[in-house]
Amino acid sequence: MRLPGLYLVATAAVLVWSFFGPSDLGTWVLETVPVMIGAPLLVATRRRWPATPLLYFLLFLHGLVLMVGGRYSYAEVPAGFWARDLLGFERNPYDRLGHLAQGFVPALLAREVLRGFTPLRGGWLAFQAGCCALAFSAFYELVEWWAALAFGAGAEAFLGTQGDEWDTQWDMFLALVGASASLALLGRVHERQVLRRGPWPGSAACASAS
Repeated sequence: MRLPGLYLVATAAVLVWSFFGPSDLGTWVLETVPVMIGAPLLVATRRRWPATPLLYFLLFLHGLVLMVGGRYSYAEVPAGFWARDLLGFERNPYDRLGHLAQGFVPALLAREVLRGFTPLRGGWLAFQAGCCALAFSAFYELVEWWAALAFGAGAEAFLGTQGDEWDTQWDMFLALVGASASLALLGRVHERQVLRRGPWPGSAACASAS
């Protein structure tokens, strides 16, 4: 079995584990729905538009972050309490990790899609990929707002503000940091993998070659 298949099996196993005994079933659904939508999409597109190994790996890691957060709720993840006590934080920082990943991974995902289907290259490609990641982060904050309006106090675990009035601003700032770090540190590695894989069918590169 190739690595993407192993990632899929591991994701399914962790998703099942997270489903049994979550702190709140509604929170579990809200936190894990990106995994439940994204994994089937990756399977459905794996032949026509296969992702790079780097992107498959990062999406797998991001899925783990989401599923663990869904299992415990972000404010109650045990590893976050350990980090809080070790580093002297005032709150469980696991949700900060989640929002850092929310910029780090979607930025590479956006770069891969834009690289395949648009003529963007170089700095403009990185800029647009970063903008996509920030737009996704902002949209997620809107989803949290809508959840709060729909479920009232029942959405508190999903919001995970832990009493921080600037939580939304922190979330979007950390997504910006994650996206910037991802594109700066992994942009060249990602580009080499894209070139090694070759263009997608129907992509801008294929159109110009034909």
